[in-house]
Amino acid sequence: MSNAPLMPMATAVWLVENTTLTFRQIANFCNLHEVEIQGIADGEVAKGIKAYNPIISGQLSREEIELSSKDEERPLNIKNTDIEISNTEKKIKKYIPLSKRQDKPDSALWLIKQHNTLKDSQVARLVGITKNSVTSIRNKSYWNYNNLNPKDPVALNLFSQKDLVEALEKAERRIKREKKEKEKQINKTQV
Repeated sequence: MSNAPLMPMATAVWLVENTTLTFRQIANFCNLHEVEIQGIADGEVAKGIKAYNPIISGQLSREEIELSSKDEERPLNIKNTDIEISNTEKKIKKYIPLSKRQDKPDSALWLIKQHNTLKDSQVARLVGITKNSVTSIRNKSYWNYNNLNPKDPVALNLFSQKDLVEALEKAERRIKREKKEKEKQINKTQV
C-alpha cells in the first residue's frame, strides 16, 4: 500500500469526480475504505469537503492516472510524498493598543543606547516606526524626547531575541565591510 496523499478525503473527492478509476484504486491510493469511496460517489460522504487536485500538488501525474484508468488491477503510485512546507513566518501587522504605542519610541531609544552599531533603518524595521522618527530620537530632536524611557523591546515582545541577534550580526558585517573599504582607500592614497 502506498503512502497516503495529502488530504486523502479531499483527494478522493477529486479522483471520484475527475477520473474513471475504480473505487478500489481510489481507496487504496487514499488509504480509505472502498465503502467510503462509494459514499463519496453517491454524495453521502464528504458532502462539505472541497476537492483537492493531486496533480497540481505534484502527488500524481496525468500519465499515472491514465495508466491506472486503463488497467483496473494497477494501483496508483504517489509521485512525491516530500511536500515542502516552508518555515518562514510571515510578519502580520497586528493592532497595537494605544497604551503600548509609546513602547516603540522607548524601544528605539533603548536600541540606540545599547546597540549603537545598528543603522536607523534597522532600528525602524525592528521596532516598527519610521526611519525619520529613529533619526530624530538619535539626534534628540524627537517631539517627545524628554518623556522617553529606554525599554528593552524584546522584553516588551515587539520582536524576538533572534531578530535582534540577526540585526546585530548584519550590522557587524557592514562595519567590517566599511572598515575594509577605508583601508583600501588609505592604501590607494599612500601608493
